[in-house]
Amino acid sequence: MATVEITTESFGTTIESNDIVFVDFWASWCQPCVRFAPTYEAASLKHADVLFGKVDTEAQQQLAAEANITSIPMLMAFREKVMVFAQPGALSGTDLEKVITAVKELDMAEVHAAVAKQQDEARAAEGSAAEGSATEEETVQDKAGE
Repeated sequence: MATVEITTESFGTTIESNDIVFVDFWASWCQPCVRFAPTYEAASLKHADVLFGKVDTEAQQQLAAEANITSIPMLMAFREKVMVFAQPGALSGTDLEKVITAVKELDMAEVHAAVAKQQDEARAAEGSAAEGSATEEETVQDKAGE
């Protein structure tokens, strides 16, 4: 499968509707992005079971901002709706293959359990902060590659 353009409007649906999604944030003026493009395209043709998307950060500035993109190229990988990889910089073909293989081999039960634990801890911390905040008012108120 060839790469597909991803927009602000299609980003969420793309992540929700596909098991594994790689996203390349790029711009036409970025020479490392331009050099990485053929490597990324070749990987997309080799791995039909993975959706490879591209986000033009110039055309999709809102999406780039929402994704906190501060350096390009930026490669992100999502598996079962969870971001499991994010790294700036162009990868070699060999390194990209290693990342793809690692993402495919992830134990997603373990990943989902870790995410759930992290969310529970965040909720507990928020609850403690809110509880502490109420008490004070009454008396004087964030990981794969190889």
